[in-house]
Amino acid sequence: MSDAPIEITAELIDDLLREQHPDLAGRSIHEVEGGWGNQMWRLGEDLAVRMPRMDDAARLQLRERRWLPLLAPRLPLPIPVPVRSGDPSARFPRPWTVMTWVPGEPLDRAPIDRGEHAAVVLADFLNALHVEAPADAPISETRGGHPGEYTEGFDHFCHAVVPDDLADRVRAVWEDAVAAPAWEGPPFWVHGDLHPANAIGTDGTLSGVVDFEDLLAGDPAWDLASAWVLLPDGAAKTFFDAYERADEGTIRRARGLAALKSLFLMLMGRNGDRGLPGGKPTWGPAGRAALDRVLKDGVV
Repeated sequence: MSDAPIEITAELIDDLLREQHPDLAGRSIHEVEGGWGNQMWRLGEDLAVRMPRMDDAARLQLRERRWLPLLAPRLPLPIPVPVRSGDPSARFPRPWTVMTWVPGEPLDRAPIDRGEHAAVVLADFLNALHVEAPADAPISETRGGHPGEYTEGFDHFCHAVVPDDLADRVRAVWEDAVAAPAWEGPPFWVHGDLHPANAIGTDGTLSGVVDFEDLLAGDPAWDLASAWVLLPDGAAKTFFDAYERADEGTIRRARGLAALKSLFLMLMGRNGDRGLPGGKPTWGPAGRAALDRVLKDGVV
């Protein structure tokens, strides 16, 4: 396999289905806007086809195939569950996956406006997800550890997007997270990439979570950052009141990681404005709004 661009079309997907899953062929196929490592295509009303753009995304799909069917039954929100496996072939040289479709709109396009309700829903979801991961659960070199391991990335994002008048305040949040004690419990299952494009909303509240390619065993603070990144003003306290395992140090780490994720969204939103891969224009405003919440609301 290689990362050479491959044109992915509805016709290609239909051909692959006819070759490997003929009972699914002939359904309507429509491209879904967005996607980074993977291109998503809606397949009928209830399924989606996840087509990797690069080799690393294909490897991460195999992770989703293994673990999501085990996690989904105990989670209180719908997540995409693999239902068919596509094998590499002469037509497409990477594995691909047919998954269940999670209805609703990504939160970067339809932000939450029922904040108190969404805070409890998010806490319930993470209470269910955040249990001790098995010894063979995946780990990551780029996320899941103590914030102090990622200061180089923070510095890069901060220099790129933070206005001068906010730089000191943003750095103070990050430095507090770096000074916070490390997670002392066992590695928990962690989504790893909870941001507005990977969370689904319906009727003004959170209704689903997607894109588990960064699923890992690690510090739950990486997901608790979503209290600021996903929820509207004032909802973080309700979230932490409902979440069962957050001590003061974990909340401090989570707030710093929320700042990191906010800066990342702001930078990737700028890429989206320029038509570059790895972001959408909607990510920039979502990131800036999240950063404002981080600076306004420390919870502890």
